[in-house]
Amino acid sequence: MTVTEQPTEQPKGPEKATAGPETVAAGPETTTAGPTVAAAEPTVAVPAPRRPRRVLWAVARWTAAVVVCGGVGAGAAMGITALDRNDVPGLATESDGRWDYPELRLPALPVDRPRPFTDGNEGEIHYADLRELLLPAPAGATPDPKLKGGFVSTDAYLSLYAKESRGELKEHLADSTLRHIAARGWTTPDGTRTSIHLLRFSSVAYAEAFKDTSLQADAADGPKALPDGVEALVMENFADDVDVADTSLYAYAEKKPYGPERVRWAYIQAGDTLALITQARAGEALVVPFQQTVTLQNQLLG
Repeated sequence: MTVTEQPTEQPKGPEKATAGPETVAAGPETTTAGPTVAAAEPTVAVPAPRRPRRVLWAVARWTAAVVVCGGVGAGAAMGITALDRNDVPGLATESDGRWDYPELRLPALPVDRPRPFTDGNEGEIHYADLRELLLPAPAGATPDPKLKGGFVSTDAYLSLYAKESRGELKEHLADSTLRHIAARGWTTPDGTRTSIHLLRFSSVAYAEAFKDTSLQADAADGPKALPDGVEALVMENFADDVDVADTSLYAYAEKKPYGPERVRWAYIQAGDTLALITQARAGEALVVPFQQTVTLQNQLLG
């Protein structure tokens, strides 16, 4: 945050008073009659004593020093207040692991079309371009060349699941009047691979049916279809703390023991749209960026 301070007033230097000698002319007065009066002596004002030149130079030098020091101090104060706290030595706050996402904006809507969960949109339909509802990649991330933020095929989406689940899920999607799938992916410098898939159905009923019946995302023991390579899961408890009205969130993590990398994933159902967010990283999929990514994508859909 930038703090703007009022300009610092510069100290005023000493005012020099010029006092010149005052000359009073008193000429001789003459009369045409009477005795001659002697002319009065002219009165001359005595000049005011001058200050020694050394004293004046000393005052000038000290005045200039005060002005310079005041300006430097004010400039330093304004420079410090203009810096972010993390840029000031000794005041930096250690990062909690969150990624630097760009400012999020809801996409424009077609004329006379309302947003979901508002009056006049009883079907909870997302009229915005589905690709514009994808969360953008954070700063420093490398985009996935296969998931650039456009539409992808059903098979590309199903490749995220274990092979034994793909056939049944594909049949369910064919029966659910799926409209299209948009996806984006990236890899951050710490090695975390993220993918987001948004599935838009023709109605809320179809979206809920795929989530509840095909995926069983709300099952007590976790979803039926697991990501490829995942054999067991644990429920993530942060989902209850993400408060986005009219949406449902379910989050999971791969249970130990797991292979070379760990997977975290989440489902978000918002009206006619279902989101799948996955993150995988060698050793351990970090908690903070996963929760941050899921929460922000939830807000975009809500």
